[in-house]
Amino acid sequence: MKRWLQDLSLSSAVAGFVAVLVGFTSSVAIVFQAAQSLGATPAQTSSWIWALGLGMGLTSLGLSLWTRQPILTAWSTPGAALLAGISGVSMGEAVGAFLICGALIFIAGATRWFERIMDRIPLAIASALLAGVLARFGLDAVLATRTAPAIVLTMALIYVLARRFIPRYATPLVLVAGIVVAAAQGRLHLEAVEWGWAHPVWVTPSFSVTALMSVALPLFLVTMASQNLPGVAAQRASGYQTPVSASIAVTGLASVVFAPFGGYAFNLAAITAAICMGREAHEDPARRYTASAMAGVFYLAVGLAGGAVVGLLTAFPRELVAAVAGLALLGTIGGGLSAALKDERHRDAAMLTFLVTLSGLTMVGIGSAFWGVVAGAVSLLVQHFRASSSTPK
Repeated sequence: MKRWLQDLSLSSAVAGFVAVLVGFTSSVAIVFQAAQSLGATPAQTSSWIWALGLGMGLTSLGLSLWTRQPILTAWSTPGAALLAGISGVSMGEAVGAFLICGALIFIAGATRWFERIMDRIPLAIASALLAGVLARFGLDAVLATRTAPAIVLTMALIYVLARRFIPRYATPLVLVAGIVVAAAQGRLHLEAVEWGWAHPVWVTPSFSVTALMSVALPLFLVTMASQNLPGVAAQRASGYQTPVSASIAVTGLASVVFAPFGGYAFNLAAITAAICMGREAHEDPARRYTASAMAGVFYLAVGLAGGAVVGLLTAFPRELVAAVAGLALLGTIGGGLSAALKDERHRDAAMLTFLVTLSGLTMVGIGSAFWGVVAGAVSLLVQHFRASSSTPK
């Protein structure tokens, strides 16, 4: 803890806050929809935020301080989208499915089978996957200019100037500039914030074959393929060799512990983690763990304060969040593309991975990150097969 405080800087603290801001505002509405689709009461919905905030906060803070690497966890966004479309399953059955999903995630980490799969993915594919996942946020930042030109253009100008003269503080200055302009335009809606502490609500789990097949197994598959896969790829592409199996096991254990309170599934973060792994967080890569640790602290605050903090975070205009995310990720996007295209032998496969991932394609309930890796892997297999077949004997 003492070393963390010594390594902490303003830029890393702001990077942690931006990661939480982007993570919550981009998908908290889907979590609310998921809770409501399962018939959650207002108290149970607040408990979901409590459980998710504490689960992400404890795992992010604990893993970052333990490994001294920027490990950030998140709730499963595609999992929430899956839950939002569920019908005919009671809250008790859903909680039982959450417990099974968490146990499966823990087993995937404890047995190291997921890490063995990740070890077979070349760096070019992992880097292209990361760039494809993050590039959407860069595009969203540009498109936000259509509805909030003053906010986005001011933030972009501040970013360019700060990167030229004081690059370490580019993201904090961009965030402050966006808040100032939004406040001047009357677009900060702080009046809707309701202050108060969140309280956990226990739901006794029950188990059924229907919930196992329609909730537990699909939730496990989309969390591993659409969340943990790009999460590990983001770490590898940024040069961090984090303990994958241990980290996955910890998120599975957290899912089991918080499932009765609404913590349906935790996983390694990719997009928000990239904010903590870039140069904007800290010039020294060995100290960027302080950003993800600070994100863990902010997540804990979100969980404890519940709806109040969620209301505070969602008071920011959508365009401001899109712009700060896109600008904060520019360096990481560029680094990912550079690493992906560096080796000419892997260039075609890397470009296929990047384009498929960027497309947002979803098939059989699995997102584009998984299909991007599949496209790149097939391309590599064909190229290697062709090369080996043409080798004279």
